[in-house]
Amino acid sequence: MCLGIPMRVLETDGFTARCAGRGEERRVNVMLIDEVPEGGWVLVHLDRAVRALETEEVEPLNRALDAILLAARGENVDHLFTDLIEKASA
Repeated sequence: MCLGIPMRVLETDGFTARCAGRGEERRVNVMLIDEVPEGGWVLVHLDRAVRALETEEVEPLNRALDAILLAARGENVDHLFTDLIEKASA
């Protein structure tokens, strides 16, 4: 399975960007997307930024990634989706 990781742009030269997210830092290719300013967010897949992210997209994506890791270990993920569980119960 291939997943994109939300990462914050720390610095960029227009071709690559040093990005940080989910406890790691890496240099990614940003030539596939419009320029993202320092402090902006990108979705990174195989060390390439595939699209810019809005700030409000980052937290749900990180929760989903956390859920995948927990589920793979057989742990409960309900606490990551209380907002969705509450909507379904209403």
